[in-house]
Amino acid sequence: MTPPDTSPHPPLHPHPGEGAHRRGLAAEDVLLHLGAGDIHVRLDGQCDAPVLLLIHGSASSTLSWQALVPLLTGCHRVIGIDLLGHGRSAAPADGDYSVPAQARTVAEAMDRLGVQQAVVVGHSSGGYTAVALAEQRPDLVTALALINTGPSLDAFLAPASAAIDPTQWPPTDEQIRRFASSAFHAGYEIPQEFVDELRGINLHAVTVAMREGVAYLSPRPLPERLPALGKPLQVVFGDQDQRWRPSSAADYRAVPGARVAWLRGSGHSPILEDPVGTAALLLAFTEDLNTGPGAGT
Repeated sequence: MTPPDTSPHPPLHPHPGEGAHRRGLAAEDVLLHLGAGDIHVRLDGQCDAPVLLLIHGSASSTLSWQALVPLLTGCHRVIGIDLLGHGRSAAPADGDYSVPAQARTVAEAMDRLGVQQAVVVGHSSGGYTAVALAEQRPDLVTALALINTGPSLDAFLAPASAAIDPTQWPPTDEQIRRFASSAFHAGYEIPQEFVDELRGINLHAVTVAMREGVAYLSPRPLPERLPALGKPLQVVFGDQDQRWRPSSAADYRAVPGARVAWLRGSGHSPILEDPVGTAALLLAFTEDLNTGPGAGT
């Protein structure tokens, strides 16, 4: 297991009560002291705007949203969260990396921040936490947006990228780029800051979290879980995804009213590969939520 990331970070406010989100400033990093462990959240945009809550996928963090966030803050309060064991958040005190446990911690963070409702956006396996949050606390979730979130295990494609022997950690930049290549379309140049972040991941946390994602998805695929929740749903998929069969996005059409869109030329991470296209779909979705039938009721 790799040691925690010790690279310098901007100072974190210990609690948002005196932070910028109370004053309406543009951005702030906050550390919340919660029951399961300390959670890092990133707050962007005006505090009185409708909330978009962003949940990252495996081996990732709030950093993965950085190209997308500036495109969303014009009309939204954007809150990114590092799940337990990822980014700047602590490992769970009880060692529980299960999807339901992560969702409970996200709910606790929302309560602590005073967020009563949000459109919850999950990328990749972060979509499982988003759905679990809606299952546990439907009062907190206005709608769901799932970005390259595999609907069922049948849709999984075995990545062709090279695995890294844990005994050889930390790996070279080239090893990391080969390892992460299946997260993007062929030929995508992975930014150095993401290479550096991958080198600093908690390898044990990522391995266990990935296993827990399978445990959540295996008994009930998402298209079977979602209809009972009754939440508006936007699905976005890169049509060059190398991890999940791109055509499997159509499985979400089993959810009444679901909107499904493919981004041409993007792989598993359109939030980085095509942030403009991704933002356009999310903003159109949230605008329709605010102006469509039942808006404001």
